[in-house]
Amino acid sequence: MDRPGTVEGRLREAQPHEIFEVIRATIERRHRAHTVELLMADYAVTRLQPVDALPHTRAPLSVHDTAPGRAFGAQEPYAVPDAPAAAVAVHLPVSVRGDRLGVLSVTLPDPDGAGPTAQTVGELQACADALAHELVVAGRDTDLFLQARRAERLTLAAEMQWQLLPGRACARPEYTLGAQLEPAYAIFGDSFDWSSSADHLHVTVNNGMGEGIQAALLTNLAVSALRNARRAGLSLSDQAYLADQAVYGQHQGDQYLAALLLRFDLPTGNVEVIDAGSPRIWRVREGAVDLVELEPQMPLGMFEDTVYEPQSFTVLPGDRLLFISDGVYDALSPGGEKYSLRALVRSINETRLLPASQVPRAILQNLLGHRGPGPAADDALVMCLDWTGRPDGGAGA
Repeated sequence: MDRPGTVEGRLREAQPHEIFEVIRATIERRHRAHTVELLMADYAVTRLQPVDALPHTRAPLSVHDTAPGRAFGAQEPYAVPDAPAAAVAVHLPVSVRGDRLGVLSVTLPDPDGAGPTAQTVGELQACADALAHELVVAGRDTDLFLQARRAERLTLAAEMQWQLLPGRACARPEYTLGAQLEPAYAIFGDSFDWSSSADHLHVTVNNGMGEGIQAALLTNLAVSALRNARRAGLSLSDQAYLADQAVYGQHQGDQYLAALLLRFDLPTGNVEVIDAGSPRIWRVREGAVDLVELEPQMPLGMFEDTVYEPQSFTVLPGDRLLFISDGVYDALSPGGEKYSLRALVRSINETRLLPASQVPRAILQNLLGHRGPGPAADDALVMCLDWTGRPDGGAGA
């Protein structure tokens, strides 16, 4: 098999829309593969969509009850022998830094029924990993892979919001993060953002008022202002203040945005937080589920010259934090009954064994079961953070 550096070099030299064809040709040549297929997870993370030109001609596969879905969920290679065809299908997760993008499915000859060797699977996974990194870069220059994520048409507001997000998951030794929005193809006001450095993790969770494009524009303004202040190296208080002024300057208090701003100190687990009328934080610690109590302050853009005061708490190794927007608490059943806190806590407990990247989807799926098949009155956001901490850290270690 080509060395990893050789494969990565070919990918870098390829045109953005051709990177999968480079991987396909490499695997077919080196392993005599019968077929090589790339499946992208759709925006709702319920289906795996084949990558091809529009209009899509091949049916999507479920992430729940298919062999590629098993590899996607477990984030491990999964082989399925086909004795009559003297072949074996190997499904490999395509992920980058914890963000699950899709699955690479390869059908190999298997005349003796022994299945693929560990070396073969390792080489194929190396190709899937190299492809994952290039997919993230290629998204800047081609729509091919973004189109493959669409099981249905996105609203314009949803298009704006998905383009604003950093990803759906990320992982470092100190933490893993996962987040999801619903309805995935028609979101408008909810959003999230994160950024990490050597010793800090910044997380924001936003819930903009209004509907449709109006809400999406408001959220875009606030998130851009927060990023501008954060990238200038300003304190959490100044980030909130400048975003507040940007929103107020544009809308004069007629529109505003509830936000939660957090700054995690990675060596110690100390958290600086500003609750600007925000989504709430739930903590799972040693099996107990409780609400993190914070002093609420004014939403961003409600009044001029609002001063924001940070609060603090500490996360410990093994803690799980969940950030949940109003769209979850306010969801109504067909009979008009609100989604109860008891049902939410039960859902949090039921997902305790899932990794952080899968928890938001599972909780929102339970919410959809409560709400029923009708259109949502509001969009909903769930973010999950699992804290590991640094072995050589301070108080949080």
